[in-house]
Amino acid sequence: MEEFDLIIIGSGAGLNLVDAALNKGMKVALVENGPLGGTCLNRGCIPSKVWTYPAEMIRDMEEGNRLGIRSRLEGVDFDTIRKRTWEVVLRDRENIMDAVRQDPRLRFYNVTARFVGDHALQAGDSTIRSNQIVIAAGARSQVPAIPGLQDVPYKLSENIFDIASLPKSIIFLGGGYKSCEFAHFFSAMGVKSSIIQRNVRLLPEQEPEIGYVVEKKLGEHVSISTGQTIVEVRRSGDEVEVVRKDQDSGLVETERAEMLFLGTGMHSNAPGLNVQATGVRTDARGYVIVNEFLETSAPGIWALGDITGKHMFRHTANYESQVVWYNMNNKVKAQVDEHAIPSAVYTYPTVGRVGLTEAEVRSRGISYLVGFARYSDVAKGNAMGDDYGLVKMLVEKGTMRILGAHIAGKQADLLVQQITYLMNAEDGSYRPMARSQVIHPSLSEVLIKALNHLHDPSVPPHAHDQ
Repeated sequence: MEEFDLIIIGSGAGLNLVDAALNKGMKVALVENGPLGGTCLNRGCIPSKVWTYPAEMIRDMEEGNRLGIRSRLEGVDFDTIRKRTWEVVLRDRENIMDAVRQDPRLRFYNVTARFVGDHALQAGDSTIRSNQIVIAAGARSQVPAIPGLQDVPYKLSENIFDIASLPKSIIFLGGGYKSCEFAHFFSAMGVKSSIIQRNVRLLPEQEPEIGYVVEKKLGEHVSISTGQTIVEVRRSGDEVEVVRKDQDSGLVETERAEMLFLGTGMHSNAPGLNVQATGVRTDARGYVIVNEFLETSAPGIWALGDITGKHMFRHTANYESQVVWYNMNNKVKAQVDEHAIPSAVYTYPTVGRVGLTEAEVRSRGISYLVGFARYSDVAKGNAMGDDYGLVKMLVEKGTMRILGAHIAGKQADLLVQQITYLMNAEDGSYRPMARSQVIHPSLSEVLIKALNHLHDPSVPPHAHDQ
């Protein structure tokens, strides 16, 4: 059994800890059973954005026709998009591999490892141990128990980027961020696309108003069916048939497509690691349980990122790796701050979110104000001819502390980042924005407009005028 100062399982955000530990002179073991770089680089954030950006350009060009710009799409070169995707991924992956190979203090185990005892792992033919272990092994796509699914071909986010050509048609099961992003891409590429969602809402983790905007705009190019139960999937020649039942009417219908994509949730990688063998507890879904310091139930073992089942964003995992490193090296520990975690869905239109939803605010018993503004309420939105962009702001009553911001529209990711900075500044109120000059005409004015429209949702409209 070989002893290490630190063992890190997972080469996504876990790589941040590798660098920090090596710089401190520690002997480090890195365990990764897949390609270096983790989900984000190889089958998530990076390749998906190489795909969705061309899709965004196509939709912008189409919208330009309404503004007097006469343009026509002559075609798309998927082979170029595909090659570009892998050039980006492989370049970064190879750079990571070069760095891993260069430091003699780092031992890299490119195998599937399992805990076999207290702070001990079986990694291939080797048994390794450390008093300090970080579990950052992520999650993977969940395959639902649908009758007939085992007999038909389907794609997951793990292998969708391997396709060599575009299908003529594709069905997406699930209406979360994966399906919405990929449906945006494939539909823009001219592929007949359909989303079938069990929930009655598209993007159910977002605010209802935001999901509605996406359903309306994306629905101009994608067939979207919500409130559906999948009865069965089956082969039909070279295609896949999906039999679905409407939960409201009971109507049973069949859809057929050349390709099937599963965007039906995620599954923890913790069970495959046998974490119970080292005293690490998991929840009912199999995700590793951590406290506010990112400590597991086993002393000296930490967990971060997707494997905790909380916030499945690479930027959050990067932040958590900083918290873990700090807590590993200091007696007075830092708590994870989750009050202002930003995220974006790169669909049509883009969605940006930070903080709480209105339902979450109510469940916590917080007195709040809510404000809405459309992009068309400000000069730049009108100049853009935007008739769908929407901002929703939630603010604590009295303190004016920002509780959440939710945006659907162009540059939603950039706009919500402005709110994220405010939520981490001073007292977290919107006062710095209120006393700041805002470029006119700019899209940033829509944020001010929403704040100017703040009202108490418990007070009936116009009650103050009576």
